[in-house]
Amino acid sequence: MGKTYARLDGRLRAFIEAQPVFFVASAPLSGDGTVNLSPKGLTGSFVILDEHTVAYLDFAGSSAETIAHLRENGRITLMWCAFQGPPNIVRVHGLGEPVFRDDPRFAELLDHFPDIDATRHGLRAVIVVTAELIRDSCGYAVPHMSYDGDRDLHARRFEREDDDSLSEYFARKDHVATSLDGLPGLPLPLPPSTV
Repeated sequence: MGKTYARLDGRLRAFIEAQPVFFVASAPLSGDGTVNLSPKGLTGSFVILDEHTVAYLDFAGSSAETIAHLRENGRITLMWCAFQGPPNIVRVHGLGEPVFRDDPRFAELLDHFPDIDATRHGLRAVIVVTAELIRDSCGYAVPHMSYDGDRDLHARRFEREDDDSLSEYFARKDHVATSLDGLPGLPLPLPPSTV
């Protein structure tokens, strides 16, 4: 049976922090808009800031759907599944905000991610999520899978980019500056970093 939690602490926090992958879902307000679901990983790119707030690093990619949805309405759900050990699924439903590189909070937020060199991955923003509803469920149908390690492909691809070349890369992509539904996405050219 699922349970609702008042905060991210204890066993719940330990479970979330032990998972090597999580999923992010967002959607526009429009009923016929495109729902987005993205896997997230890279060890050290997710943190629990306090009992009600989490954050993850948003890196270069082929689109910016989550950013566009958050800029429009803020709604976001994060989900973790136990692929090893006892079955469990945890969801954090909340309000998210992309904190861009020119935001005064950006440098302070990056201090919470000491184990990852964000410059190697084309960092676009820090996504900060305030939990409004925290729930778990059984996860009985989630298969057992092994975690072999992070892929190094993302870092190898983007570590050779600077701000100008990243801006050019994003400008060539169809759904970075605007979402699939035409919502404002990533500000281009990239804002200068505060770090």
